[in-house]
Amino acid sequence: MPNAVPEIRTFLCRSDNIGVLIRDPGTGACAAIDVPEAAPVLATLEAEGWRLTDILVTHRHADHIEGIPEVVERTGARVTAPEKARAAVPGAARYVGEGDRVSVGGLEATVWETPGHCADHITYHFGKARIVFSGDTLFTLGCGRVMEAEPATLWRSLVRFLDLPGETAVYSGHDYVLSNARFALAAERENAALQARAAEAERLAQEGRFLIPSTIGTEKATNPFLRAGEPALARAVDLPEGTDPAQVFTALRAWKNRF
Repeated sequence: MPNAVPEIRTFLCRSDNIGVLIRDPGTGACAAIDVPEAAPVLATLEAEGWRLTDILVTHRHADHIEGIPEVVERTGARVTAPEKARAAVPGAARYVGEGDRVSVGGLEATVWETPGHCADHITYHFGKARIVFSGDTLFTLGCGRVMEAEPATLWRSLVRFLDLPGETAVYSGHDYVLSNARFALAAERENAALQARAAEAERLAQEGRFLIPSTIGTEKATNPFLRAGEPALARAVDLPEGTDPAQVFTALRAWKNRF
């Protein structure tokens, strides 16, 4: 069943990390996207009756990899990690970079190098399934903090998401939705789609849920960091309309850092 619709489960890890399992129902192969901590991953596997075959690492930060040794010991899962994180994720079965392909049973992803949050960050794009695992590069209503590059580097990584089909599901690495919504509204308060999205986020939070996944179409309509080319966002950071979106993005990211 190479074209089977993948089964996906999301759950909280630590305080605000998002754990994700993706399973190919045709083969039973199942991957965790990062392992922020072992217990929630193992509990979800047990509850679903799934067998973990793979761990796909987006980047080397401890809050994304520290549960890997216990999960590998318990499941024997193969680890795939960024080539540029080889020193921080030792013992992986495979190290990957731009353009490499990764399979989970009959599901296939293309690896994008998406630096900016950190130099080794990668994204897994399951094109046929229209799913992207963006780690700490793109969040619902936000983006990662720039840590090991100039802001323009992260902007170039984010631009790649703009070309994906609007229905592509975006699974990010953290639930920062409410704080991101507050900033987005400060930057673009007249955006009706954003107002509705922020209200939805508040409602789901009260129900103990979160706005992950999102979709590329929704993020293009509501996420200020993907909308840096819009005149309203240039005005929000006191720049003239027509300013290079990378410059607008840089100003927005600096504002968010102190927001």
